[in-house]
Amino acid sequence: MVLQKPDTEIVGGPELFIDRGSTINLTCVVRHSPEPPAYIFWNHNDGIISYSSQRGGVSVATERGETSRSVLLIQKAKPSDSGNYQCNPSNARPANVTVHVLNGEHPEAMQHGGNQRMGPSLGALAFISYILLVYC
Repeated sequence: MVLQKPDTEIVGGPELFIDRGSTINLTCVVRHSPEPPAYIFWNHNDGIISYSSQRGGVSVATERGETSRSVLLIQKAKPSDSGNYQCNPSNARPANVTVHVLNGEHPEAMQHGGNQRMGPSLGALAFISYILLVYC
């Protein structure tokens, strides 16, 4: 049996383009860890994200298991929400994604196939609903 190293990925990376006012939806997936991570922290531009900050509209839901997932939702995206986001599981390497919050402009890269937009997907909403039902 070959042991695989733990693998961390932020779905849709390494760059995501979001329209101002929409919801940033980041999903971190941790696979092949010998046990579920004790925690998964999220950082924005090297600072730990506070879910109780004055900004509001920031929430996270984490599901631990054979494959662990953590979903970070940031409502009403602003240009100040742009930057580097990092998912830091306790027992695996971190993963990074760069988020660009657009002010209605559409850079050339997006017009030519780089069109990766996010909003609350049905899967993410179902996952968060599940977490709320189980843990609340």
